[in-house]
This record gives sequence, structure tokens and C-alpha cells, in this order.
Amino acid sequence: MRMRPIAERIWMVAIVALVAVGCNAQSGNSEQPLEVKAEQVADGITIGWGIDFLPNGDILVTEKSGTLYRISDGEIAAEITEGIPSDLVVNGQGGFMDVTLHPNYEENGWIYFSYASNEGEGEGSNTKIIRAKLENDELTSVESIYKATPNSNRGQHYGSRIVFDDEGYLFFSVGDRGNRDVLPQDITMDGGKIYRLNDDGSVPEDNPFVGKEGLDAMWSYGHRNPQGMALNPESGVVWAHEHGPRGGDEVNIIAPGNNYGWPVISYGINYNGTEFAEDTAMAGMEQPVTYWDPSIAPSGMEFISSDKYPGWEGDLLVGSLKFSYIAHLDVEGNEIVNETKLVEGTTRIRAIEQGRDGYIYLTSEGNGLYRLVPVEK
Repeated sequence: MRMRPIAERIWMVAIVALVAVGCNAQSGNSEQPLEVKAEQVADGITIGWGIDFLPNGDILVTEKSGTLYRISDGEIAAEITEGIPSDLVVNGQGGFMDVTLHPNYEENGWIYFSYASNEGEGEGSNTKIIRAKLENDELTSVESIYKATPNSNRGQHYGSRIVFDDEGYLFFSVGDRGNRDVLPQDITMDGGKIYRLNDDGSVPEDNPFVGKEGLDAMWSYGHRNPQGMALNPESGVVWAHEHGPRGGDEVNIIAPGNNYGWPVISYGINYNGTEFAEDTAMAGMEQPVTYWDPSIAPSGMEFISSDKYPGWEGDLLVGSLKFSYIAHLDVEGNEIVNETKLVEGTTRIRAIEQGRDGYIYLTSEGNGLYRLVPVEK
């Protein structure tokens, strides 16, 4: 049965919401729906691809062109280029991409990065994960964690989001690099996959394909271009979203060994309007939690776990590159029951992360770094 996209289900949720508001009014609760605005934190950043937060309150932002910004008290305190790996290349959608601190950063000082690397055989580049330490505004002690192969001159679908789970495992994504007909469904090759490693790059013994056919590092496959991943704070499970072609952007709950169907099943079509998928559902292939049609070009993803946004705890935020807004997804268990749009009219939203202060931070392309602040009424 064809799954309805969020937009077709909102009217049902709206009825429930109206009933709930009526009950609150009768019981004397006059609380109004929460509204937020985007407040600029720092400018001077063109394409801020990733965000993370140092214990002292400073903010790290990766610039796609190859710079790591350190922001302090609303100003760019450092433009870090020393120690950035020499194999980093900017090609189409690829460049200097995500940044994530180790969960025990205060003890070990490790910071993890993803970028487009020309290391290895073949022309072009592919996604690479490294870790390094930040000392005197320079990256030091750089170590390679994983390099996807083969290299390609194609400029699309590097994936590249990084997230740690509650057990300290490192998850990251590599897109299909524009080779949809081969890589996503081939479990022996990189591309169109989500991976799980130990923090030092070694492979956990309980990864689903260890000792079997398939990449030892692989956690799931059949993905197109996952540019958003986040850990659900309630379940401890990684969720991811990925770009569809013309329609069919997906939000998925990532489970070990599962096949998410690309490109055999999809709710999208080719950019020229022709169909390519065999169906929208098939045995042995996972269905998304929800999907968008038309595509919103999702990038950046974060669950809200702080008390800065009353009533939104546990909900999910997804940035839209195409329509320049944040999709606020109302999450109930493993289901998404409603969607609203936040901060419409900005530029392309690339990264979304919850800071140590509990506020949600985002990058708006060409405009720098912002945070979401509740509007006082």
C-alpha cells in the first residue's frame, strides 16, 4: 500500500490538535503554541556544512571550501586552515563537511571530520573520515578512520554526516556518488551505505556483515544520499534522512543489516519526469517513517532534547535546502504525525545541531550561523 506523505496527513492531526486546544481552554490553560525566530550568532560563513560545540562555549563550524571556524562570543575568533588535510578537494557537493566531537572529548580531545578526499587509486574523490586534535587553532595528531572507494569525478552524493550513539560507536554516511545502479545495492562496495565503527576506526565484532559477504564496516545499505543523521534521545537509535531525486526524500530509522531500497523502490521519479523504480514497496526493503513529495532537499537533522522549547521535547528538526526553512516534525514513538515550517524565508539551511546551552543552532548559506529563540508573547 502506498504510504501517504506528511502533507496528506496533516489535516487529520489538525483535528486532534483542535480538540486538545479546546480541552486546555476549558481547564483554564491558555498556553499559546510556541513560536521561534532565527537570531544571528555570527556572520562571515558562506557554506557552513557542520556544527559542534566546545566545552568552553566556543562553536566549531566547517566551511565547505576548507576552513574550520572557531566562533566565540558571536565573533569568528579563528579561521583554522593549519592542519587541514592536503588531500581535501572541493568538487560539486563535496568539500570540507561534517564535524563532531568525541563523546569523551574533555578526556581525549578527539574531533571527527568528514571531507571529500582524493586519496587512493583512481581519479576524483570520495568520502573520508578522520579524527584530529585542536591545539592553538591548528589541527594536530590527524588519524585516518575510513576512506570510501572507489574515487569518482562525479560531484554528487558524498553523504558525510557523523554521529556517535550512547555506547560510543561512530556512525557515518557515504552517498551513492551518483552511481545509483551499482553501489547502493552492492554490499561489497562503498557508496549508498551507513557505517558503524569503534572510535579508533576498528570494526565492532557485532557489526551485521562481519564474517559474511559484505563490508565489515557497513551497518545498513540501499541509501541515496544521507545528509542528515541524529540519535533519537528516547530510543538511542540513529535516524537518518536522505535526498530523493524528484520527490521521495526519506526519513528512516536505521537498523543493522537492513536494506533501505534505493534505487529498487522509491517514492520519487527521475528529474526528467520518467519513472525508474520497480515499486514503492518490496519485501526485504525498509519503508521510510515518512517522505516528501515534492522534494525539499533535506540537509541537517536534530532531535530536541532540551527544555528551551516547551512542548517540543523529542521532536525532530530537518533543514530544507530547496525551500529554505526548517521542517518541525512531531514525533510520537517511531512515527511522525505532523509537520510545520519554521523560519521560512531564510537561505538554504545546511546544518542543525543542539548546543550545550540547549538552543538549536543552524547554518544559513551566505548568512552565517543562527540559533532558534522562542518568541516572547
